[in-house]
Amino acid sequence: MDAFCSDCKRQTEVVFDHSAGDTVCSECGLVLESHSIDETSEWRTFANESGDNDPVRVGGPTNPLLTDGGLSTVIAKPNGATGDFLSSSLGRWQNRGSNPDRGLILAFKTIATMSDRLGLVATIKDRANEIFKRVEDQKSSRGRNQDALLAACLYIACRQEDKPRTVKEICSVANGATKKEIGRAKEYIVKQLGLENGQSVEMGTIHAGDFMRRFCSNLGMNNQVVKAAQEAVTKSEEFDIRRSPISIAAAVIYIITQLSDNKKPLKDISVATGVAEGTIRNSYKDLYPHVSKIIPGWYAKEEDLKNLCSP
Repeated sequence: MDAFCSDCKRQTEVVFDHSAGDTVCSECGLVLESHSIDETSEWRTFANESGDNDPVRVGGPTNPLLTDGGLSTVIAKPNGATGDFLSSSLGRWQNRGSNPDRGLILAFKTIATMSDRLGLVATIKDRANEIFKRVEDQKSSRGRNQDALLAACLYIACRQEDKPRTVKEICSVANGATKKEIGRAKEYIVKQLGLENGQSVEMGTIHAGDFMRRFCSNLGMNNQVVKAAQEAVTKSEEFDIRRSPISIAAAVIYIITQLSDNKKPLKDISVATGVAEGTIRNSYKDLYPHVSKIIPGWYAKEEDLKNLCSP
């Protein structure tokens, strides 16, 4: 690196002294700049093991739901024979101590795992943590199925954040909790939160369109078909079809795919949506009289609609 030296009156090669932060002329020794600040990344490791190259040197964010804010020190277990006696002893003594947040930490980890498996955003996970903390503070959940409670908290959080998931989807990541157990836990949580606030809990309204894009993605449908399905399911809300939003979404997908070149069998739609084949048939029967008003005109013509099989 070259720089202009005022003593040499010309461009000379300079040397940077990292320990002092000085830039020095290599020919006359004049300090051209002192106490320079190194703004490059400081990739040092502070791990116990020398072989660990993880450059992270900060802790996690604070958690207002925990007593200590989540900033307590955890002594790691020694790594095999390389672990010394002191860290092993300190770790044992720490485990013997009472941590009031131990149950909450485990519950939050379980919720985080379920959220990751469902691909949920952090806001839903945080809302589920908050709901569980409020229920736990009432000290009335002792003896209940913990996995079902956590799954129900996640289900309610999805509803409140307008990103609903079906009970079957939640059940698939709920560590063995059944749909019936999750349903009971949901009713229990809603009741407890209602008693706490003195008013009913706002769960948010489920619309068939909330599930449409995800269901279509599971079936590998192209963008044009997905767009038609979304328009059709929005139109279907104008009619008094007394079926669950999930069943209506599945039936609309069935109709749309039957009008496309890439027809999907009823079995595949049932697997992708989690709705029984019989339920899809019954929902299709209710939608069939309104097909001409539901299906977008740009997607299918009147002649195509007549070719649909009669329920």
